[in-house]
Amino acid sequence: MVFSSNQKAYIAGFLVGDGSIYVQMKPNSSYKFGFQISPYIVFFQSSKCRENFEKVCNLVGLGYIRERKDEILEYIIGKRQDVLTLLEAIEPYVLLKKKQVELMKLILTKKDEVKTESDFLVLAELVDNFRDLNYSKKRKRRTLTP
Repeated sequence: MVFSSNQKAYIAGFLVGDGSIYVQMKPNSSYKFGFQISPYIVFFQSSKCRENFEKVCNLVGLGYIRERKDEILEYIIGKRQDVLTLLEAIEPYVLLKKKQVELMKLILTKKDEVKTESDFLVLAELVDNFRDLNYSKKRKRRTLTP
C-alpha cells in the first residue's frame, strides 16, 4: 500500500476527527492464556455521506464497511498486519492520537513476543493502558479472570 504524503495526512486527519484506535482483550478459552487481543482502527461517518466515505475507504484499501442501526457507517480495520501497516504509514502525520498510535504499535510488537504467562501479563497491562488514553465508557475488566 503506497500513499502520497497528502493522502497520509488526510487519512491521519480523518482518523483524529472521525476515527478511533483501540484494542480489546476478550475472553476466549481457545487462546493459550484465555484471552484474545484484538486491535482495531475504525473510521465513522453518517450514512448520508456514504459515497464520499466509500472513496476514503477505497483509498485506504483495508478492512470493511458496516452500517449500524443508527445510520452510522463504520470502516473497520481489524487484522493485525493491516492495523500496523496503516499506523506506520500515517504516524508522522498524527498529532492528537500520537500516544494511541505508539501504544498500539508497542502492543502489536509485544503480542508477537508472548511466550510465557509473565509476557502475557505485560501485554495485558499495555492493553489496559488504552483505557487511560481513550474515552472508554463501558470498560469494566481490570483483571485476567474470564
